[in-house]
Amino acid sequence: MEYGKLIAVTGMPGLFELVSSKSDGAIVRSLDDNSTKFASTRQHQFSHLESIEVYTVRDNVNLTDIFKAMESAGGKLPDEKDAKAIKTYFEKVYPDLDFERVYTSDMKKMVKWYGIISAKGIEIKLTEVAEEEAPVEEAVVEEEAKPAKKAAKKKAEPKAEEVATEEAPKKKAAAKKKKED
Repeated sequence: MEYGKLIAVTGMPGLFELVSSKSDGAIVRSLDDNSTKFASTRQHQFSHLESIEVYTVRDNVNLTDIFKAMESAGGKLPDEKDAKAIKTYFEKVYPDLDFERVYTSDMKKMVKWYGIISAKGIEIKLTEVAEEEAPVEEAVVEEEAKPAKKAAKKKAEPKAEEVATEEAPKKKAAAKKKKED
């Protein structure tokens, strides 16, 4: 299982693996009990863990940075229900966290999610390599397509001389028809 396929679904507790996506929702597999469900986009929103950022005193950081700090701190995770213990835990693990904008409920989710990820043995890493390569390839494709588009445009747009010569016979034919009627 890859970290890049993990998502959080609103209204559904825990973390899920994205199995397949459809136009009206997604098929997700729960990491808790391995049950597969359909989650409709009408009722749920999906957040990839890779795309979640956390407020800090400086710049926002990706959730993976928080998870890696939790991993390097080691030790036992605080109880999810003890808000004070969770706050003191994050003050030790990641002191740059902006505690005015990151709510206790968010910290509880991070502790719960990290517990699930570490229990499943999922490696916490971003898949940036694939994302960086795609825009480069698209830029090359667009540059190659530009001359082709210009050539197609030239073929599609007739020259002014051609337009004048084509319209002249049509006008003469229309004038002949009027005279005959």
